[in-house]
Amino acid sequence: MLKSTALAVVLGLGVAWSSGAVAQETLKIGVILPYSGPFADAANQLQAGIDLYIAEHGDEVAGRKIELIKRDTGGPAPDVARRLAQELVVRDNVDILAGFALTPEALGAAEIATEAQKLMVVMNAATSVVTEQSPYIVRTSVTIPQLNYAFGTWAYEQGIREAYTLVADYGPGIDAETSFAKGFTEAGGTIVGADRTPVANPDFSAYVQRVADADPEAVYIFVPGGAQPAAIGKALVDRGLAPPDIKVLGQGELTHPEALESMGETARGIITTFHYTLERDDPLNKAYVDGYTAANNGREPDLFSIGGYDGMHLIYEAVKATNGDTSGDALVEAAKGMAWDSPRGPMSIDPETRDVIQTVYIREIQEVDGELQNVIVHEIPNVKDPLHGAAQ
Repeated sequence: MLKSTALAVVLGLGVAWSSGAVAQETLKIGVILPYSGPFADAANQLQAGIDLYIAEHGDEVAGRKIELIKRDTGGPAPDVARRLAQELVVRDNVDILAGFALTPEALGAAEIATEAQKLMVVMNAATSVVTEQSPYIVRTSVTIPQLNYAFGTWAYEQGIREAYTLVADYGPGIDAETSFAKGFTEAGGTIVGADRTPVANPDFSAYVQRVADADPEAVYIFVPGGAQPAAIGKALVDRGLAPPDIKVLGQGELTHPEALESMGETARGIITTFHYTLERDDPLNKAYVDGYTAANNGREPDLFSIGGYDGMHLIYEAVKATNGDTSGDALVEAAKGMAWDSPRGPMSIDPETRDVIQTVYIREIQEVDGELQNVIVHEIPNVKDPLHGAAQ
């Protein structure tokens, strides 16, 4: 009963808010992120990307002064995200909803965006279904299938014929496993084994032993960031499963800079796919990395921060295109087909799906100037999410 009442309030007031948006001097952006709890670091990195864009481009756009109203989910907490989205719309009268580091929270808020007719900019949540949940959602981050379907195809093209998949047993891991396997097998490869590990504090030894017993040419890995990349890297090395004896493939979190510090030599030769590489040799990226590290006590940007940075770019450019009209329909139409050069490379918004189109990078851990780092070895341009009509 409470749910339907709240939605009725949102729906009933949506038209009045939309029509009065231009008259407001302040452009209110409600940012929903897990600022506390297990994903606080991701939220803070994403927020730092938002803050850097505003610092570089000013806190006013199309005559509207920008005000960020931040709300903490403590996530992952979809019900909390939904409640906070309601409050931001009903009490704070925000023009735009943004943030959403985690898929469950993006899904939780999607219905509110629809009922209130508010642009909702998803700056990280990476499962394919997110943009399908509301016609007001636009994504500026990445999708897991976007990366891994292309990666599976590429792996076969490099001569790999057999692979074993080992992924964390939750939504993103399952998405990664499914999309990598689809790309790999459709190209002609064979998955000789598949396993899923617990998300929290797994002991990888038994799982890695099963990989060793299967003796594949390659193992594909997806684990969350934090301590797990180093832990699984050590488990692989302990059982003789390290390059060049076996191809170790994974999504970019596996060789994130913080993970590399813990993995040391065990990371050498690991190949990953990602949409952003801070070592990318490009003037725009260099300026972004320098600006970010200067503003964040030397810490380097990551996938979360670039999603926030580009999310703010989309908001600024959409508001400019509408001359300050922040009605959801006007902003979404302005976002469809938008294209720009990001620190990550060329990117655009698919006008049909409202999802991001971008370059997928294949990187290998190599030694550069005495240090191990991700080195781009291949680029796949203009990749769409394969579940949203990309060529397969």
